[in-house]
Amino acid sequence: MSAPYDDHRRQLELILRAWGMPAINAAVTADIMAWADLHGIDSHGLSMIPGYDERRQTGKMVMSAQPKVVVDRAVAALIDGGGGLGHFSSYTAMNMAIAKARTMGVGIVGVRNSAHFGACGYYAKMAADAGFIGMVTTSASGIQVAPTFGAEAKYGTDPIAFAAPGRDGEPFLLDMATTTVAAGRIRNKANEGVPTPDGWVVDRDGNPSNDPLIASKGGFLTPLGGTAESSSYKGYGLAAMVNILSSALSGATMVTDPMHTRNPGTMGIGHFFLAIDTGLFRDPADFRRDVVDFTDSLRATRPADPARPVMVAGDPERRNAARRKQEGIPVGVNLLAKVKGIAEASGAEWVLG
Repeated sequence: MSAPYDDHRRQLELILRAWGMPAINAAVTADIMAWADLHGIDSHGLSMIPGYDERRQTGKMVMSAQPKVVVDRAVAALIDGGGGLGHFSSYTAMNMAIAKARTMGVGIVGVRNSAHFGACGYYAKMAADAGFIGMVTTSASGIQVAPTFGAEAKYGTDPIAFAAPGRDGEPFLLDMATTTVAAGRIRNKANEGVPTPDGWVVDRDGNPSNDPLIASKGGFLTPLGGTAESSSYKGYGLAAMVNILSSALSGATMVTDPMHTRNPGTMGIGHFFLAIDTGLFRDPADFRRDVVDFTDSLRATRPADPARPVMVAGDPERRNAARRKQEGIPVGVNLLAKVKGIAEASGAEWVLG
């Protein structure tokens, strides 16, 4: 089924409020989750509700948590997320980074003691919308990826987002996992009982698999690149960089620590937010003009298949958003049933039909 964006977003907020999240935190979190679904990032919106519900019920997330600034310097700050969901802490962090960039030219903010924070690109886009370059990274909770040449999971999907202002409403917006695909896309296949495409996962011996549950059976997600011959060491290296920025810098639990996600009351995840004022180097209008000319030139590339024009990072998501604003946000029947059951058990009003 498909639901209008406003109903979809409202349902998320109603569930979060029923779980005990403060009103402003729930509103911001629902905005970020609904933004992901609107833009076709279905792995980071409504589909996260079952996982969040399990974690809150087992005491791994504090729904009433409020972020606390524990370090505040001219260009940098550190926020403790209080063991709560990461969306509101991250929204607060990027706003702090932007404010510092306005004053100092650069703003860098870390978050520790957090949980999943949704779509990485949302926060990078905040910086671009403010006229700045934005970069965001986060560590992961699920340890599902083996290093190149390894046969043991050591890290997660560990995403990176980068945004730069260009034409109004069309920032360059790269949001990528350091694995072949985000874990949520595999979870969505499992929810609907659909096999994964070739190359997404391998079994415990490194053999290709199409089983979306293989990671829970001793298998692994593949690093970006897939195999060593296809440069999986690049995805592995990027994931290591993400963990250094997100966790080592903030003091969050490192993914290789045996206690990662196992300490009471917290998932122990860390995030990193960077905002850069391009005016440190040149006239910001000239910078934006170069970004527009560059990205337009890329789009103008002669396509190998006329039916598949060349796009730049952010274009596919904007197309999804335009279509889903008109047609509604689709939700798989199995996921919808799960979320409805959670809403009813939580005492949240059900508005999705």
